[in-house]
Amino acid sequence: MTDFSILDLVPVREGGTVAEALAAATDLAVTAEQAGCKRFWVAEHHAMEGIAGGATSVVLAHIASATSTIRIGSGGIMLPNHTPFQIAEQFGTLAALYPGRVDLGLGRAPGAGPELQRALRKDLHRAAEMFPQDVVELRAYLSAEDETAIRATPGHSSDVEMWMLGSSLFGAQLAARLGLPYAFASHFAPDHLDGALEIYRRTFEPSEELAKPHVMVAMNLFCADTTEEAETLASSQLQSFVRLRTGKPGKLPPPIPNYRASLDPRARAIVDHVGQASAIGTPKEVARQVQAFIARTGADEVVFGGATFDPQARTRSLSLAMDALTARSTPDTLAAHA
Repeated sequence: MTDFSILDLVPVREGGTVAEALAAATDLAVTAEQAGCKRFWVAEHHAMEGIAGGATSVVLAHIASATSTIRIGSGGIMLPNHTPFQIAEQFGTLAALYPGRVDLGLGRAPGAGPELQRALRKDLHRAAEMFPQDVVELRAYLSAEDETAIRATPGHSSDVEMWMLGSSLFGAQLAARLGLPYAFASHFAPDHLDGALEIYRRTFEPSEELAKPHVMVAMNLFCADTTEEAETLASSQLQSFVRLRTGKPGKLPPPIPNYRASLDPRARAIVDHVGQASAIGTPKEVARQVQAFIARTGADEVVFGGATFDPQARTRSLSLAMDALTARSTPDTLAAHA
């Protein structure tokens, strides 16, 4: 049976505050736990006024304190921004506070201009080149078996579940070589999805942590009573994608009904490209789209992104979709939402 999880950027909406965004993320995690989701991941971004998850481990600690069973983790930590030792301490602390619940997803994209590099006191492009070595070093700090010159406390012997994240073939190759579970960011970079999964599965080398390949794929999810309502909910995130790709990032904007029809060819191409890994519609429609994506990818898990301007609309979207996907709704209920 496929597991379902949530990826959250902790979006800050226009007219909203960081405190409101953090409260909304916590409410979403509680809903995800109640709906039966396996994981709640937060993605690290910096110097973006529309995203409040920069201090990822701190956000995760708060969310973990408001939940009790759902796994919490990073989707992901961009390791070039940090030292392996610091991340071992942070996630070792989380694992001590919330044993058996902590995931550490790692990515290598520095995603930063010169100003942020100066603020972080890092040569991020050079650090990105060291990513494979840093992953191995971080793994050693968290291990009970490996002896390192300095011991991370907290960190050493922590039951942190490490994941490799990727949107290209590189992450798939590294995940396979290290025997780590692999999550592909198909929700915003679908181009190399099929090739990356093929390489990962074909070249996978078993490890102490993982005996066989384990794949997670990401989708955008917007579910509502009608297809039109779901499309309207999705329009806030679609606007954000278009603004980001055209060099005008900002806070999450309000939804626009029939947004796609208003787009010029360039913006429409951006929206269509991102939409390759999306489930938008009624519960029945969303369930069908998700199951088709699982059939295509053979994924063991699906993680859902999808920011909405109204946070309550996202929690309801998740509840409706999970009811359909886990067959908790009756056939009559699903027919009513179709």
